Amino acid sequence: MRFRILLMLLAAASAASVQASDPTLSVITPRGIQRGAEHVLTFSGARLKDAEEVLFYEPGFEVVKIEPDEKNANIVRVTIKVAADCPLGEKTAQVRTRTGISDYRTFFVGALPAVAEKEPNTEFSAAQPIEQNVTVEGVVQNEDVDYFVVEAKKGQRLSVEVEGMRFGQTLFDPYIAILDEQRFELSAVDDSPLVRQDAVTSIIVPEDGKYIIEMRESGYGGNGNCRYRLHVGQFPRPTAIYPAGGKAGEEVEFTFIGDAGGPIKQKVTLPNDGSTEMQIFAQDDRGISPSGHVARISVDPNAFETEPNNALAEATVVAFPSAFNGVLSAAGDHDYFKFTAKKGQTYEVECYGRRIRTGIDPVMHIFRVKDGKTLSGNDDSRGPDSYIRFKVPEDGEYAVRIMDHLGRGDTDFIYRIEFQPVTPKLTLGIPRVRRYSQDRQRIYVAKGNRFATIISASRANFGGELVLEDMQLPAGLSLVAGAMPSNLNTMPVMFEAAADAPLNGALVDFRAKLNDESKDISGRFQNRADFVISQPGQSLYVWKDVQRLPIVVIDELPYSIEIVQPKVPIVRDGSMQLKIVAKKKEGWDEQIVVQFPFRPPGIGASSSVKIPKGKSEVLYPLSANKNAAIGNWPVYALGYANVGGNAFCSTQMATLEISEPYIGLTIQRAAVELGQETEIVAEVQVLKDLAAPAKVHLVGLPHKITAEPLEITKDTKELVFKVKTATDSPAGNHKNIFCQIVVTVNSEPITHARVGGTELRVDKPLPKPVAVVPKKAEPKPAAVAAAPKPPVVKRLTRLEKLRLEAKKAAGGAE
Repeated sequence: MRFRILLMLLAAASAASVQASDPTLSVITPRGIQRGAEHVLTFSGARLKDAEEVLFYEPGFEVVKIEPDEKNANIVRVTIKVAADCPLGEKTAQVRTRTGISDYRTFFVGALPAVAEKEPNTEFSAAQPIEQNVTVEGVVQNEDVDYFVVEAKKGQRLSVEVEGMRFGQTLFDPYIAILDEQRFELSAVDDSPLVRQDAVTSIIVPEDGKYIIEMRESGYGGNGNCRYRLHVGQFPRPTAIYPAGGKAGEEVEFTFIGDAGGPIKQKVTLPNDGSTEMQIFAQDDRGISPSGHVARISVDPNAFETEPNNALAEATVVAFPSAFNGVLSAAGDHDYFKFTAKKGQTYEVECYGRRIRTGIDPVMHIFRVKDGKTLSGNDDSRGPDSYIRFKVPEDGEYAVRIMDHLGRGDTDFIYRIEFQPVTPKLTLGIPRVRRYSQDRQRIYVAKGNRFATIISASRANFGGELVLEDMQLPAGLSLVAGAMPSNLNTMPVMFEAAADAPLNGALVDFRAKLNDESKDISGRFQNRADFVISQPGQSLYVWKDVQRLPIVVIDELPYSIEIVQPKVPIVRDGSMQLKIVAKKKEGWDEQIVVQFPFRPPGIGASSSVKIPKGKSEVLYPLSANKNAAIGNWPVYALGYANVGGNAFCSTQMATLEISEPYIGLTIQRAAVELGQETEIVAEVQVLKDLAAPAKVHLVGLPHKITAEPLEITKDTKELVFKVKTATDSPAGNHKNIFCQIVVTVNSEPITHARVGGTELRVDKPLPKPVAVVPKKAEPKPAAVAAAPKPPVVKRLTRLEKLRLEAKKAAGGAE
């Protein structure tokens, strides 16, 4: 049974989404366009009527005209010119409006003119005639099969490629086949590793005549979102390239493998700009392949396997360091490479197979040659690909073996092994506020207002404090951010727009670096949009990564919020009521929901509080645990309110000071009988100057047990709480008893929420002992009694009390 599929349309968020005022983008149609021409793209989603700009992540596009639909606020039509040299493949765009910026979606650029699928074409005998070298745009409905017929000559190459699942709209697993007029199947493909769940194929036409292309969903499913672009023509359609990469800055001759016409050779000069991969397209006098091949770019030269190398004794000897390239060309093929390495060198050994879109599921092992001992092995640390961190144990010869997990092999089972040095890596992001969502993965700042977010950092192979690099922000915006401490992986960043800032936006290369000028370590923002995900396995089928942060200025809002800067710290094991004040424009009065997103280490807070209609302030409860990080921390509050949908702004960047407590207590345990009184004694440690007496309450006393509050001054050494019980108070050992202390500084409270801790044992009265009548003794002469001395009142220690209780329990006298 097929897994039930959860389609994650990031733009089609529910109406309850907290991002409701932002425009959303669910699809761009047509799903692809031809380069070198002018086209009208329709952006469909929600709240797009005030669209002002389309931001493209890739070059090659010029916006000619933006036309919102007068009758439908949820679509906008954009006329664009596509450059003749625009690279083919997947492209990314999002829409900026006056009130926000949409999430991003993809579309495709191709080389061929488009024709529309026309029904009825569901019968083999009624196939839709098309020319060669066109792209058919169609939709597969449930149980739908689309047939197309082309004329072809003997010896011609006939290639077919479909884009469907890659559109990221729904689970759509395309199947394509090429058949002759007698319905004999010449080629049929479901999934091609080169294009994941989409498919590619090519044949050499055996005879002059008509050939039918079958296009359907692999399980005969379908719906209105199962759009496809079917490329049909004489263009080259290989399935892999060899080698799978090369050295940066050098010219490499690549061989395209898997095309029906045989291998195709093509020379390409690889860039030397720090990039690690590029797309390479097969091209000849009959066209260019619609989808490219991933070519790796590394600092090391290529080394190539030489057969036979199926055993350690036959291992291909290669120079080191270098990138090892090979092909598991037949079932059961194992490839060995032998190299010499020095003790202490450490490498990240990466095997690229599925990541460069070949069919191999590699398993990698490293051996010591002199005794054949296996030093390390890995299967799927990089998804289906393999990874090993290898530290050379001694000078000598070593070998790497590659095989397929299932022992498969084919002419396009190409792989590449790179021995990468262990280098520092830094990646920035924004923590997700909802799973599988792009919500708040973009920055939108209202004119004259502020917007803050949390930036996360993933450090690898280094540590240290991070600072943001200088960057080009949209006009009218400024940025406030401190440093990210070495022991944290998040930091707050605030953007502020001037009151006269123009409405504008940009895709910003948002970067941070190690705060150490002697080391060149930096990294950039990266975001992944999850488009199609399965359940229950949660497999991610379609996604899109981007490396720039959308930042825009939007129309002003009718409200703003501000933190009233505290004049006192929050102490460890303490609490604070942080005051948030709202400024509302006249005539606007909606509830404002306030959140406290960035919490310094050890600080806790409610998920949100609300400023109700008719009110302009709220207290946000904060707490600090006993290990809260001492120091001054930047904090902010984020608010949203209904402004034709929820609209966000933030407070200024305020400072929250975390400090040690002003007072410490050591509280003795106590015991009491029901209906009696006792004392709980606390030794006082005044740790900081007290300008005024501190108020102390005993907290956690059981029902019907009371103690009056006390005060602590700078001279107090001991507190004695008079504890009163009732005859029906709960008996037992009550452990969760502590003190709450409020110190006043600068007319503001510093609440020590939990100081000290003790136990109170409450006993039921013992039964009265049976009196024993003593024997009558002979009277003695009366002695003159001395005048009694007044008794000395002494507070018993805990040990003395326990001894006294033990005597009472035994029926003895004091």
